[in-house]
Amino acid sequence: MAKLTDLGAWLESRLPALLAENHVPAASVAVYAGGEILDRAAGVLNKGTGVEADADSVFQIGSVTKVWTVTLAMQLVDEGKLDLDEPVRRYLPGFALADDDAAARITVRQLMCHTSGFEGDIFTDTGRGEDCVEKYVATLHDVPQLFPPGEMFSYNNAALCVLGRVVEVLRDKDYNQSLADHLFVPLGLTHAAQSPYEAIRFRAALGHLSPEPGAEPEPAGIWALAPSNAPAGSMLAMRARDLATFAGMHLRDGEAPDGTRVLSAASARAMRERLVELPDLGLMGDAWGLGWSLFDSPGGALVGHDGNTIGQASFLRVAPEHGVAVALLTNGGDPIPLYTEIIGHVLRELTGIELTPPPVPDPAAPRVDASRYVGEYSSTVADIVVSQDDSGRVWVERVPKGIFAELSGPVKSELVAMNGDTLILAEPMQGMYIPHAFVGDDGTGHALYLHTGRADRRVRA
Repeated sequence: MAKLTDLGAWLESRLPALLAENHVPAASVAVYAGGEILDRAAGVLNKGTGVEADADSVFQIGSVTKVWTVTLAMQLVDEGKLDLDEPVRRYLPGFALADDDAAARITVRQLMCHTSGFEGDIFTDTGRGEDCVEKYVATLHDVPQLFPPGEMFSYNNAALCVLGRVVEVLRDKDYNQSLADHLFVPLGLTHAAQSPYEAIRFRAALGHLSPEPGAEPEPAGIWALAPSNAPAGSMLAMRARDLATFAGMHLRDGEAPDGTRVLSAASARAMRERLVELPDLGLMGDAWGLGWSLFDSPGGALVGHDGNTIGQASFLRVAPEHGVAVALLTNGGDPIPLYTEIIGHVLRELTGIELTPPPVPDPAAPRVDASRYVGEYSSTVADIVVSQDDSGRVWVERVPKGIFAELSGPVKSELVAMNGDTLILAEPMQGMYIPHAFVGDDGTGHALYLHTGRADRRVRA
């Protein structure tokens, strides 16, 4: 395919310069088109060891794992073992949350599309045994409900762990074995790893973190988050080619490269159906399906998912109408310009689709009346205070909690007007100007939630 050859030459020329410009130690790219895969890599996997990246290097894919978990569950739908609209308790009778009524009503479908409504950023470490996901789900009994099941979207890592446990129960095997038996093997994947014990067999990327804004990224002190969160994306690593192979299976509506039926065509298509709309959240997309994020891009629709672990960031975009997918894996620095240029260039050349650019603040944004927004919002991850000073400037201060307090301290940033009840950071955080949408009403005219992909509930005015 001539265009793939041209893209290969472009990547070889452009990728090293992009890494240097954006302080990204290493990156790997794979493009799937017309049944063929092109891959390229450049940079250093670990600045502490100097090991160079190649196309066979494995990077963590983070939350892109969620699409794999949903795919495992949809295989069970194909086999008649799982009904998406049944309560989770049909399969996990002991499933418990602080709100027992909500726990009894939450469906499998709501787990998949982030509408279950309970607090989602729970990263409890329950060890490294095969029962770590089972133990993790048992710890959710006191997790609060933010809103009634099905009412709105709020990104939920814990929900995907619950879904992973459903897979374990119905398969009668642990999550990692389910991944290997039902996806790695039928897809013929050779460089995919569910833990550091497997990743060490390959050239494995280590994440890099900047000790302070503007500083050069340094090797992170740990490789991954807790294994208990594996179904949500804490552990899975692979080379970009293997991620593109997985995307190719979805583009072929469930068929592996050798013709093996991995997923029914009906299930593959159902995963891409639009189920819930999102606030204006930038790179998170415009809507959500079963596992996939949906993007209304100029020139055509895209599905995809992004992932972030400790110093590693991944991006996957799939153009179903064109049979094209592109995966980008990175290990630190500012990956957003790489996403914009590399994935944007590939999609433009192969499909004519233009990426919607990440949102940026307007230097001429007017002052806003923030009385509806000011107050304190809270989650298990952070306490967030929104305030407005005497000059009319709006500020958001985030104080991390739990494991995140070990990675960074409090951060205070300015918010400026973006669109309606959505404000945006005036300065980038980890390369992104994150939109902050204020939604709902607490009954006194104040926003009930601060939504940055996750809906953090107001705790006081």
